[in-house]
Amino acid sequence: MTKQELLSYCAETYGTTPDHPFEDDFVTTVLRHRDTKKWYGIIMELSRSKLGLDSGEAVDVINLKLPLEMYGSFGKEEGVYPAYHMNKLHWISVILQDASEETLRFLVNVSYESTKRKNKLRQEV
Repeated sequence: MTKQELLSYCAETYGTTPDHPFEDDFVTTVLRHRDTKKWYGIIMELSRSKLGLDSGEAVDVINLKLPLEMYGSFGKEEGVYPAYHMNKLHWISVILQDASEETLRFLVNVSYESTKRKNKLRQEV
C-alpha cells in the first residue's frame, strides 16, 4: 500500500485529515482523531536500517498503537517491527510497502480503536 492509498483509506473510514505538525516537514504525517486530536498513527520516511534491517533504502513507515496482548500476534508479521522512536511496548512500526494491505488496514483500525476517547461511567453515590 502506498502512503496516498493509506491516507485515502483513513479519510474514507474515519474522516481523518492528514496533519503536518512539524515546521518545514511536509513528509511526516500525523493521523489524529477528529474529536480528541489524539494520534492514532504517524507516517514517516525512514531508512530501513532505523528498524534494524540491513539496508539504507528509504521507505514509508507508519507507527501504530497496539494493545500489549496483541503484540505477540503481529510482531512477526511481514513488515511489522518494534516501534521506531516511540514506546515499544505500546507502538509498532509498519513498512507500508512490505505489509499486506489486509494486515495494514487491520492494524490501523486497531490503533484507531485503541486511541479513541474512552467513555467512563460515573456512578452516583
